[in-house]
Amino acid sequence: MTTETMPVNRPFRPIKDLIEYFSVIRGDVRSALERDPAARSAFEVILLYPGLHAVWLHHINHWLWKRNFKLFARWGSQLARGLTGIEIHPGATIGHRVFIDHGMGVVIGETAEVRSDVTLYHGVTLGGTSLNKGKRHPTIGERVTIGAGAKVLGNIYIGADSRIGANAVVVKSVPENSVVVGVPGQIVKRSQLHTAADAPDLNHTALPDVFAAAIKDLLSRVDELENQVEGHSHPHTELYTPVGDTWEEVDYAI
Repeated sequence: MTTETMPVNRPFRPIKDLIEYFSVIRGDVRSALERDPAARSAFEVILLYPGLHAVWLHHINHWLWKRNFKLFARWGSQLARGLTGIEIHPGATIGHRVFIDHGMGVVIGETAEVRSDVTLYHGVTLGGTSLNKGKRHPTIGERVTIGAGAKVLGNIYIGADSRIGANAVVVKSVPENSVVVGVPGQIVKRSQLHTAADAPDLNHTALPDVFAAAIKDLLSRVDELENQVEGHSHPHTELYTPVGDTWEEVDYAI
């Protein structure tokens, strides 16, 4: 029912469109069973997964939007929002097997494009940053995973097989096979590439701390320079100092 599966410029064919719609539903149900270990059966997914309900209702609203039934499309999108807690503008383009897990608070803007096999978690925003009525929302490439609370803003492109960490704020385009963390989002290229043949990339714990790594590297270089100049290094008593994965400092009453 998206532009990917149902071109707007072809003749009206309700029976074939309906068959195609149910084919899309079957693919979405399989993707939910594949990506959510809590899912026990296809019946449970069809009945109780609001993320899929929101996508299915969006396919109908998008179909109406593209045929200039825009008022009905907007009404349908607001109805879907009330039922699921997920707001998808009917102008947005949603690909095959897009899975919105939990979903509450997800917002997808009018000119956003979400391609096939993307996974979104609750609180994700695909938002615009311009008053321009043209393309002002992001395009999300195939097999991208966007963690809970992440914001992807503006007319930018998120390359295929990338992972956006929870609560990251992404305001610039991201190359394929990257991991993005932090505010604003810092891009880290994967050392092990993800491909279409791999299982869905849902490992939200494998997120690098680029700032901590940089600070640790700077402190080690300072120690090395102090050893060269003075023959010994000074304890960093007035700085947060990493000991393994823990940052230690004097008592700050926390």
